Amino acid sequence: MGAPLTESMFYILLSLLEPNHGYGIMQQVEECTKGRVALGAGTLYGALNSLLEKRWIMLHSQDDQSRKKKEYLITALGKEVLDEEIARLGELLENGRKAMENDEKI
Repeated sequence: MGAPLTESMFYILLSLLEPNHGYGIMQQVEECTKGRVALGAGTLYGALNSLLEKRWIMLHSQDDQSRKKKEYLITALGKEVLDEEIARLGELLENGRKAMENDEKI
């Protein structure tokens, strides 16, 4: 298993289970986290470039009219990485809850 994902990368991958563009990703992450995580443009596009290099996402489509809006989509490899991270986070939660239950019994 690879290194843990940053919170930003985790939410970006989640937002690309369906094709999405930069502004849509920003909105979806902010909505999903109830405003707790607000991605700046620099953070978002830096992460997108990194995810493209790792082949965890791909360019899905590009509108060559007006603003050249690009849509991205998670790849099969990206889904594997996301599944591993969800399993890792689940294990953290499970162990944390067990430890807290044991602490309450003392």
